This record gives sequence, C-alpha cells and structure tokens, in this order.
Amino acid sequence: MKNDIDGAKIKKLNVIPDERGWLMEILRCDDEIFERFGQVYCTTAYPGVVKAWHYHKKQTDNFTCVHGMMKVALYDAREDSPTYKSLMELFVGEKNPILVSVPAGVYHGFKAIGTETAFFVSIPTLPYNYNEPDEFRLPPDTPEIPYDWGLAPGLKHG
Repeated sequence: MKNDIDGAKIKKLNVIPDERGWLMEILRCDDEIFERFGQVYCTTAYPGVVKAWHYHKKQTDNFTCVHGMMKVALYDAREDSPTYKSLMELFVGEKNPILVSVPAGVYHGFKAIGTETAFFVSIPTLPYNYNEPDEFRLPPDTPEIPYDWGLAPGLKHG
C-alpha cells in the first residue's frame, strides 16, 4: 500500500502535559497546513464501526482523533493526480496524535479500533451546506476502492 497521496498532509500534534492535565493544539491559522476556516465539529464511532467512504469537490478536510484510536484510509480518485488510485492508511489517536489534511477529490473514511469510542474532531475549510452538501459517498465495501475494512459479513457501517 502506498504511504502517500498527492496533496494529503500530516501534522504531528504536540501534547503539552502538566499536573492539571494536558493541552493539544490541533490547527492554528499560522500552520503551513492551514488553508481557511469553515467550521469545527466532533463525531464519534463505537468500537469496530466504519464511517466510509466519502469525498468533497470543494473543501479540504482536516481531522484528528482526540480520544481512542481510529484507522484512517484515503483513496485518490483524482484522474489527473500523480497518485491516482493510490491508497494511504494511517492510525490516528491518543497513541499517534496527528492531524490529517485530505484534499478535495480524495475518498476517506475511518474505523474505530480498540475498546473505546473514538472521538473525531474535524475542521473542514468550508461550512456544511445543508441545501447542497459537498459530500459524495460510497459504501465501505464498494468494489470501486480496493480496501478491506475487515467488516463482519452482513454488517455495513457508513
């Protein structure tokens, strides 16, 4: 499996602990990875649940896992990309605090791994448009993307 996709970026997150707890900066406006602000949202996935696949035509997604762990997969569906049809797999969360930046045209999804609910924080470059969503979906087990989420037979999560 290829370990990079053209335009996808990873930022190692800095965790600053003290006797009160810890602080982790996720995305700053002066980061090289920052484009613009759309909104911030949090979503969760129970252990073993897959939320995949989708891509955007207009926005870049920036996300991390702030509690638990998740397996993230990216698939480059951009025909004009030098990494067209490439896959990228990452493990994101408490044991690997990174921010993943996914450009428009790249399918992505995640699976909560381990025994805890995974908390996913996303900072896309555009706010969600309720009237015309910039979201294009495929099921997790689509034959269009050569990736196996390890779903049990009969289970579909999306």
